[in-house]
Amino acid sequence: MERLLVSTAIEESWIDAEPMLFLGEWCRHPSRRCRWEDLDIEVVPYHWSNRAKVKGDRRYLDDLYEALLGELADELNERHGVDHGIRYWRILVGPWLGFVVQELFDRWETISAALSGFHVSGTIVLEGLPDARTAYDMADHLALTNSWEWNHHLSSMILQGFTNVDCLPKVVADQPGFRLPWDLVEPTVPMSLAHRLVAAGSGLLSRCTRSTDALVINSGLRSLRDELTLQRRLGQVPCLRRVEQPVHVAVESDHRDWSLGEAAPGSFDSCVRKMVPWLLPSAYLEGYRSLGAQIGQLRWPQRPSVVFTSASHFYDDVFKAWCAEKVEAGAPLVIGQHGGHVGIGWSFVHDHQIEVADRFLSWGWEATTDPKVVPVGMLKDPVLPDRYLDGGGRAVLILGNETAQLTSLASSALSSQFNDYLEEQHTFVEELAEEVRGALTVRLSRHDIDWEVGERWRSRHPEVALDDGHRSVLDLLSETRLFITTNNGTTFLESIYLDVPTVMFWDTEKWGLTNLAIPFFAELRDVGVFFDDPIDAARHVSEIWDDVGSWWENPAVREAVASFSLQFCRRSPDVVDGVRSELASASGGR
Repeated sequence: MERLLVSTAIEESWIDAEPMLFLGEWCRHPSRRCRWEDLDIEVVPYHWSNRAKVKGDRRYLDDLYEALLGELADELNERHGVDHGIRYWRILVGPWLGFVVQELFDRWETISAALSGFHVSGTIVLEGLPDARTAYDMADHLALTNSWEWNHHLSSMILQGFTNVDCLPKVVADQPGFRLPWDLVEPTVPMSLAHRLVAAGSGLLSRCTRSTDALVINSGLRSLRDELTLQRRLGQVPCLRRVEQPVHVAVESDHRDWSLGEAAPGSFDSCVRKMVPWLLPSAYLEGYRSLGAQIGQLRWPQRPSVVFTSASHFYDDVFKAWCAEKVEAGAPLVIGQHGGHVGIGWSFVHDHQIEVADRFLSWGWEATTDPKVVPVGMLKDPVLPDRYLDGGGRAVLILGNETAQLTSLASSALSSQFNDYLEEQHTFVEELAEEVRGALTVRLSRHDIDWEVGERWRSRHPEVALDDGHRSVLDLLSETRLFITTNNGTTFLESIYLDVPTVMFWDTEKWGLTNLAIPFFAELRDVGVFFDDPIDAARHVSEIWDDVGSWWENPAVREAVASFSLQFCRRSPDVVDGVRSELASASGGR
């Protein structure tokens, strides 16, 4: 039977009267079940459900990325009349290139699976969608990857340019519901008086910046005070550096009609080399000179002794352009660990930061194969508010989140595998003793990335209390008898660091562990802190609930937790001074 291929939840691309083939679960938005549940629909199985394929594809994509980075660096050098080395371009365009290569490959493989496994009659390509465009910069690209319109546009480009599928154009006007109903930008929170004074004073103090001062921005330390203290201990006037937004420059199509190196026709290698020029953010092409002018106006050190950040090296294009220039001139780049997953799981994001950094400051772990990694302790050094356990405290289960369509390859639940992850959480709750379930709070992710998680929880477990994710994790920890985390993120590192009783569980086939982490998680498994099965985890939680403290204080548990903490969330007597010492060492007297 022939089916109409559908790549989006935008219903103008559907034909209800025809059998349809949905490219993924993202086409079946939970809030629109009434529209699709009675239609003749099949869904293409997700190609990365095969974890062996993930492993092989990761190696292939790593090699392809390196080849494309070299080709793109040569092309951009020639077009801009510059002669920057590969490290410069890796710092500036590498994060975007790594993401887009993996995004394109994911869509390519999904479409290939559809065409090889089903009979496709054609597909509808929607035209006139505002988000069907090239990004302005890296941050804009990340926002677009969570747009139904942009993802439909990406799949349509592959279908139109590299397959024989009959593509039927349909012009539509932008309407509510075409984009995700959430915004990546956090609501504006009024700054405290102290913060406003520091921000205002930094504008004046930046005039006192010496040409050889260290540049500290988005340090990942606990507070603004710690960041300013770090600068003072480095012997310079402390100054808060603001994240600058790059100027938006329009795309010019006549600058885009080129491709990267040669590849076999009909292959993904050929597809990506033709599509990268059309998807390349304008900040790196039409807006490159404007970006250069913008960094020339910054009151930042001209010859920094060292550059330190824990966040700006990935999404902040103004910083990256400035940083690439200074690093190429000899300034060392030190990157601090920003959150969890790092060292415990693998990801392109971490591979990139290790590659571009001269030194990487970890929360405790080190790798004998990479001398760049230096353990300094948990940079954010969280402090637990006074604990108030009303009636003995609650059990708090923390939910993770994933994008509906892949943005970056990592050891996690990918794309529609998030539905499997949610089902594991429901299984866990259903296996809990009634007493524990009555004391359970499920913390939702602050941003529901297209999964309608809250509504699904209310429907499945109306008796369970929900937290909407806007309270800080530290506030929740202060009221928690037992903290339950369900994916490889940051929250369990915080709870263990603060010595809050913690149980973790997740599917290690999806949330795979590094060789470094495996023995430490084995120790946690032996003492009931970590599980890879939700039923076992639920039974354990039910058993210890009446006396969580005794279990947590058991000598075997204390020993395993202490060993894990030393490796992944180490407590430093003075983490600010530890960072200062590493920055001074990295600068080498510059």
